[in-house]
Amino acid sequence: MEALLIEATEDSPKIALDAANNLFQISGRSLPENAIGFYQPVFDWLQNYLQSPNAVSVFEFQLEYFNTASAKQIAKILLFLEKLSIKSDVVVKWYYKQDDVDMLASGQRYAKLINVKFEVLEN
Repeated sequence: MEALLIEATEDSPKIALDAANNLFQISGRSLPENAIGFYQPVFDWLQNYLQSPNAVSVFEFQLEYFNTASAKQIAKILLFLEKLSIKSDVVVKWYYKQDDVDMLASGQRYAKLINVKFEVLEN
């Protein structure tokens, strides 16, 4: 399966979804003008990945900041990962910087949203 690699910009995160190398990562700042459009390739890739996932899928979120529109898309990604957990052992690793109480709180809220192993980790 072909990897999805999107480089970070000032307003959009780096996306690295590479099943062959067991790399699933979203990092940086997420405030794209059109969050639905920006994240659509992620949903398309995940839909394909769902057909034949790895035995273990560890998704890492290393976000510095995200806006409300991105928060909704991140929630949709996490709900999709819950669906994926039927076929694959899914682990979500949500990283936050030591003093970033907002990102810590976001990770804790998301952890309650889905029924998969969810680790909130200081970076």
